[in-house]
Amino acid sequence: MKILVDENIPVAEACFGQLGEVVPVSGRHLRAAQVRDADALIVRSVTPVNESLLAGSRIGFVGTATIGVDHIDQAYLAAHGIGFASAPGCNARSVVEYVAAALMELEASRRFSLSGKSIGIIGVGNVGSRLRQLCEALGLRVLACDPPLQARGEPGLVSADEAWQADIVSLHVPYNLNGVHGTHHLADYQRLSRMLPGAVLINTARGPVVDNRALSRVLDERYDLAVVLDVWEGEPFVNMELASQVDIATPHIAGYSHDGKVRGTWMIYQALCRHLGQAPQVTETDLIDPALTLTLDPCAGTADTPTSARDLITRIYDIREDDLGLRASLRLPRERRAQAFDALRRQYRVRREFQSVQVRGRGALQTALGQGEFQRLKVLGLQFD
Repeated sequence: MKILVDENIPVAEACFGQLGEVVPVSGRHLRAAQVRDADALIVRSVTPVNESLLAGSRIGFVGTATIGVDHIDQAYLAAHGIGFASAPGCNARSVVEYVAAALMELEASRRFSLSGKSIGIIGVGNVGSRLRQLCEALGLRVLACDPPLQARGEPGLVSADEAWQADIVSLHVPYNLNGVHGTHHLADYQRLSRMLPGAVLINTARGPVVDNRALSRVLDERYDLAVVLDVWEGEPFVNMELASQVDIATPHIAGYSHDGKVRGTWMIYQALCRHLGQAPQVTETDLIDPALTLTLDPCAGTADTPTSARDLITRIYDIREDDLGLRASLRLPRERRAQAFDALRRQYRVRREFQSVQVRGRGALQTALGQGEFQRLKVLGLQFD
C-alpha cells in the first residue's frame, strides 16, 4: 500500500508506516502524476483535493489532518467511493491558546485591560466553543454568534450585528464561498469600519473570511483598531501593506502546536485503520516524545521571577517570534516570499500546549503574581506542582 503524506505532517512514519509505504510530498505542489499510483492521500489545508488531482488514480482514501475541509471536494470523493476523514477539534486548543497569547500581548502593547471587555466570537464550533469557555472563565462578556446553529434553534447566541459591536471580535468560521451562510468577505468594509473605537479584530479562520483590501483601507482611516491576522487572502502570498498595518502578523500557525499536529495525524491514522478494517496499533500518547516535556521553575532565580501571567506565557509560547518571522520573510525579494512563508510553517518550532506544561513553585509564583494573574494561568490550563 502506497500512502502519500504531506511533508509537514508529523509522526507520519510512526503512524502510517505499519500500514504501508509512506511517501512524503510537498502539499502545495502536489500533482496528479504523483498521486496516480498511490492508494491513500494524507494532506493539510494547502492541498486542493478534487477531480483534477485524483482522476485516473487508484486513491481509495483521503484524509486531511485539519479541522477545515474547504480544500476537499467531498462530493467527488463520495461519488467515486473514496473514503474520507478530517480531524475536527485536533488543534482547537492550540488556536484558543494563540488567541489568548495575542490578547495578552495586545494588553501590554496597547495598554488596555481585558477586565470588563466584551468579545464577539463568530463561529462556535470546535474552536469557538472552547474559546467561549475560556473567555467566560477569564471574566469577559461573551457574545457568541453562529447563524447556522442559530437557525437550528441553538440557544444563547446573538446576531452578527451584536457580535460585531463587541470590544473584541474573533473569527472562527469555516470558509464557504457561497450559500445562505457564505463566509467569503464576511468581514467587509462596512462591518470593519463600524467596529467600536479601540476594538480588536482577530482572524484565525481562513484568509478570505476578511476582505484584506477593505481592512487595509479601514486601518488607513482608523489607527485606534488593533488587528491580529494569522491567515491571509492569497496565501502563501501576503499583502505587505496590510501586514505593516496590523499589530500581530503570523504565517497561518495558530493551530500549529506540536500536540495539535500530532493529534491530527493520530485521528487520520485511526480513520484509515477503520477504512482498512484494521485495529490501530498506536495510541496518541505513544507519539509524544517524553523529551519534549516542558517543566518551568519561574521563581527559582529572583531575576527571572515573572510579574504577570503574560511573562510566564511567553516562556511557553512567545507569539512575537511568529510575528517577527513573518515580517522578516516579507523583506526578502518578491520571488522568495511565498517559499519563505511555507518554510516558516514547515520548519515550525516545537510548541507545547499549556496543559502539557508543568510549573514548579506554586506558592512562590502565586505570591509574585497575585491572585488575579495566577488565576489566569490556572484558567489557561497550566499544571502546577
